[in-house]
Amino acid sequence: LKEQNDWKICVLENEFGEVAIDDGLVAESLETPEDIITMDNGCVCCSVRGDLVRTLGQLAKRRHDFDAILLETTGLADPAPIVYTIQTNPKMSDNYRIDSIVCLADAKHLNLHLDEVKPEGSVNEALQQVAFADKILLNKVDLVTEEEKQALRQRLKTINQFATVIETERSRAPLDKILGLNSFNMESILDYDPSFFESQSEEAASKHNLELVQSVGVQFKGNLHAQWFNMFMMDLLRERAADLYRTKGVLSFHGQGDTKFVFQGVHEQINFGPSATPWGKDEERINKFVFIGKDLNRAELTKSLQECLYKES
Repeated sequence: LKEQNDWKICVLENEFGEVAIDDGLVAESLETPEDIITMDNGCVCCSVRGDLVRTLGQLAKRRHDFDAILLETTGLADPAPIVYTIQTNPKMSDNYRIDSIVCLADAKHLNLHLDEVKPEGSVNEALQQVAFADKILLNKVDLVTEEEKQALRQRLKTINQFATVIETERSRAPLDKILGLNSFNMESILDYDPSFFESQSEEAASKHNLELVQSVGVQFKGNLHAQWFNMFMMDLLRERAADLYRTKGVLSFHGQGDTKFVFQGVHEQINFGPSATPWGKDEERINKFVFIGKDLNRAELTKSLQECLYKES
């Protein structure tokens, strides 16, 4: 933050505990008015001790003073409440949009955190944070061997196929690979590598996956029946919302012409709408779905989704 001059960034530190999270940079702000400190390069740092909406509302008056806000969510494995607040509160959505969910992972100790057993089979925080991420900063790569690093990258890919992994040392990351890319958006699924869906053949899917959290991709041709698909999603979210961390899809509906639909979800919060790019004249209508979550059954999801296809009478 201090070393760069291209971005004017406001950093929000969430303080959920009784003791301040940061003894360094953020601690300086605690003695200043409104808990805000402005640095020489125009970046801003402040502490969020209470209502996030109130804090962001106050910062909205200064929105032209900075290019981005980094919200540090120490203590929160699940960003869904923040996503919901930004997207559904008019005061927030008028001034802010979510650009990306970023996870900082410690290459030296990541496996220990991912393997930590929680009571009654509940998913640990490290798994959840990896599952939710659009970008994963794999830090301290200088402290592991090349073999250990590649094994870590493969494990992260199993949990979250779609997050971009950026290797860093001492947490120094290129901001142009993290900010301003609009990674958290419904259209992002259009850029996913098609090989992911192809590789998840029945043969590949039959292999036993030891990860409690994983990425599942489903694709098939045809037009969906809008009512049947909506009923399927309502039932799925009612029964499994807590287990579904991220969902995305590209859809073709019967009776909707060339309109290509996309959706993105975090738990039960789903954004749905037409894509900026319609189906091409000769483009094959392939529906694509991505589920990142706990205890997912690919065969079961595929069967249920294919039952939503429109059938000519």
